[in-house]
Amino acid sequence: MIRIFKTTHRKFFVIALLICGLWFIGQGSYIHTKAVLAQILLETSWSKTLNGQKKVKPWPWADTWPVARLSAPDYGISHIVLAGANGSSLAFGPGYLFGSATPGATGNIVISGHRDTHFYFLKDLKVGDYLQLQSYHLTQSYRVTNVVIIDKRITDVIPTDLENKLLLITCYPFDAIKAGGPFRYIVVAKPEQTNILNRNRWI
Repeated sequence: MIRIFKTTHRKFFVIALLICGLWFIGQGSYIHTKAVLAQILLETSWSKTLNGQKKVKPWPWADTWPVARLSAPDYGISHIVLAGANGSSLAFGPGYLFGSATPGATGNIVISGHRDTHFYFLKDLKVGDYLQLQSYHLTQSYRVTNVVIIDKRITDVIPTDLENKLLLITCYPFDAIKAGGPFRYIVVAKPEQTNILNRNRWI
């Protein structure tokens, strides 16, 4: 009787573990699928932005809109960047941090993204890699100059210098089970060639 109870208990425990595992996998797949599909929907809004429209929402209830396209050609990466680096924006793409510089202006441009979706590719970037940031009014080329890992409890995530750098920020480590830890992975890139398309305001 005791042996039957232990066997039944063990089977129940294994089944429970499998269910929990499948739930977590499902949650991860849902987040990834949502992020990929959102990029497809955002392409239409971005095309309208390039044609002169401003703050084109990808869907009627959206509280964000496309402001740029970030590309890493050597890695086959091209993402629409959204206005705002808050949770609702980052769920659908990289987000531009309001208050940071805009392309062509003095100061650092800050773009953040989730480590397990749009900014997962940051872990592969190396010094010397080529990046491109296209906005409505210009296209700016960059070269990666540095990669740093900081503890936001000790060091400011956003530097205060005015060197016109592009900062791509995500959580670290990339394989962390729990999101939102104190460490940040920052790719630093400096501008090269600029192609001005239109002198109107970026956002």
